[in-house]
Amino acid sequence: MGMLVGFGFIGILVYWLLGCVDRPHLTDRTNRKSSIQYRKSNIVIPMSSPVILITGAASGIGRAFAASLHDQNYQLVLTDINETALNDAFNNGQSGAHLKSLDVTSSNSWKEAVTDTLSRFGRIDFLFNIAGVIMPGHVYETPLENIDLHFDVNVKGVLIGMRLVSEVMVSQGSGHIVNIASLAGIAPVPGISLYSASKFAVRGYSLATATELREKGVYVTVVCPGLVDTPMLDLQLNHDEAAITFSNGPALSSEHVAEQLNKVMQTRPLEVCIPNGTLPKMTNAFPRLNGWLKKIMEKRGRKAMAKLKQNGKTK
Repeated sequence: MGMLVGFGFIGILVYWLLGCVDRPHLTDRTNRKSSIQYRKSNIVIPMSSPVILITGAASGIGRAFAASLHDQNYQLVLTDINETALNDAFNNGQSGAHLKSLDVTSSNSWKEAVTDTLSRFGRIDFLFNIAGVIMPGHVYETPLENIDLHFDVNVKGVLIGMRLVSEVMVSQGSGHIVNIASLAGIAPVPGISLYSASKFAVRGYSLATATELREKGVYVTVVCPGLVDTPMLDLQLNHDEAAITFSNGPALSSEHVAEQLNKVMQTRPLEVCIPNGTLPKMTNAFPRLNGWLKKIMEKRGRKAMAKLKQNGKTK
């Protein structure tokens, strides 16, 4: 009996380590066969022009994702705290999207954005919480204000947005919230510990609220990308503390992540890792691996950083 339990545990662990499975929520009352069929088919979204609210749309993943939706049949509300960059990116709204300044750390700014969206379109079908910040640094030398910065933007920004938009979606009886976390929210990453902690919070909150909202007809997906070629990558290049971030192969393109987000809109999985997140899950399951691998990963990361700088990737 003990052996059977042991093999069962090992099987579950291997299944988990192989990556975040792109599947419908586990709370869906479907068997495995119907789940596979569900993944392969397109879900019919109950609107001729679904309304999508995106934060952090002026650059990086947010900009690439918004651009990927441009020729599709969506009503886009694109937001960012940097209104100038947002207008420059989307031609002052002439692209057909509605552009809106949004400070995700402010509940009043969120309320205004949600109210404005509802007054224009009458509903919100998708919320993509993409806005985020990172400031590398070791715990013993990190400026105190960076603590507030990470948790105000990366965590409170998501929580406030979810609180207000989920209320709208519950009243509609449908909706889908997608939160961008990180592989650093699965495995703790030394050198970017504040960012890692904030993304752990985003992932945990997403998984918890997914269960609360599913019974109300609202889906929640948490997406955990690795290193992505965005302005956040450029910033980290100037910080040796962030070396481990660069240790896991080439950076993903924003366009690749945007492509995955388009798929997420159709399949509505609970969690997606890009790439599959096997190593982060191993260090999550066995925390001591972090200490054992630190020197090796830092060495690999520094080599990758030097190569990027050699190739002119410095800003």
